[in-house]
Amino acid sequence: MCDSVVATRPETREGTTLFAKNSDRHRGECQPFVQNPAAFHPRGGMTACTHIEIPQVAETYANMGHSPWWVWGFEHGVNEHAVAIGNQTVFSNEPVEEAPGLIGMDLVRLGLERGRDAREALEVIATLIEQHGQGGSGFGPGEGGYHNSFLIADPESAWLLETSGRRWAGRPVVLGSLSNHITLRDDWTIGSRDLESFARGMGWWRDLERLDVAAAYRNPHVPGRISEGRLARSQALLEAGRSKHDVASMKQLLRDHGPDADGPPTHLTPEDDGYCTLCMHAEPVGTTTASMVAPLPTDRVGPWPVFVSFASPCTALFLPVYLHGVLPAPLARGHGEREPGDLDSAWWTFHQLHEAVATDFARHGPAVHDAFRAFEERVDSERAEVERRVRDEVAAGDADRASDMLSQFMDRTVSEALDLAEALRAGITT
Repeated sequence: MCDSVVATRPETREGTTLFAKNSDRHRGECQPFVQNPAAFHPRGGMTACTHIEIPQVAETYANMGHSPWWVWGFEHGVNEHAVAIGNQTVFSNEPVEEAPGLIGMDLVRLGLERGRDAREALEVIATLIEQHGQGGSGFGPGEGGYHNSFLIADPESAWLLETSGRRWAGRPVVLGSLSNHITLRDDWTIGSRDLESFARGMGWWRDLERLDVAAAYRNPHVPGRISEGRLARSQALLEAGRSKHDVASMKQLLRDHGPDADGPPTHLTPEDDGYCTLCMHAEPVGTTTASMVAPLPTDRVGPWPVFVSFASPCTALFLPVYLHGVLPAPLARGHGEREPGDLDSAWWTFHQLHEAVATDFARHGPAVHDAFRAFEERVDSERAEVERRVRDEVAAGDADRASDMLSQFMDRTVSEALDLAEALRAGITT
């Protein structure tokens, strides 16, 4: 389960495309944030994805993203060209292939490694799906695979891409979101060569009119109430903020617990309206375990931040990170259980804080919110000054000094954030 949203330049306050996503996984699944440098690769090389190896390309672009601890790929991420991608599980009439293939998270990272803009990243993902298929567990050993949808954005455009096995369809969007069901109707603008013929051959589409992707491919036996409710909620929030969206509104959207709720609606059941909100607390359906808000600027000469959160965004803060610095090690640490080397893991620190707050959200939540709001405001003020100084270093031609300054700022910010989170947790549990 996941939700992705995008507001392109015309729909934002500052004229910068904004991408945001909540990654909804199993409640205790650690999801570090990792960084990969740009690289050139020898001819004939292979890259080992989660379940299979595929041919490597000559050049891959620098990227970073949230990656479940056992997975090669990303739930969501960005690259040096300001391309952002996130994936969602969708359910199709077509069975998932039994043979191992690429999983949705692999395809997110591959799109970032190989795509210089949203359309090129879409073509990368679509081509790889046709070549290698989608197969193998995306939720851990012994669990099944799934089909995927993707929201792909760059500074100038955004695309919805929905898949079924080795087939796919997509269309551009200006303001859009995806949840966990196929949404494209007859409004798709590009698709795989056999998208319609396959559906007709299976008897899923008999009309003479243009293929309605959702009507033909969406599995009617998988209840859609939960994902339809979340999609309607994200679309309503996007519409309400037309031309006014900014980083703060995207953070608020990812922390959403419904129109009238101060905390997660844990008293509700799947049959109730509002059970699954954008910030999910809905085991066994899913729990939000990582989040990202990414402004995608047209001008990337100077530093541009991406904001990342660990565990549940409603009990965590968003940390600014920079692809052109070196990410602090605690962001990338974490395993299936909290091991001795993970004591400063950002994911485990915020997960344990969330578990403490969740014992009595109404009692502990407000104090945590206030502390983190003050911290984020102070960091934003410091960030503006650091970015100004870094731009000066870039203009002076000292890229190494600029990178060092960003790295030092991230190190300090992350260290202070983890200390604050641990102090808040200790105050609740002692």
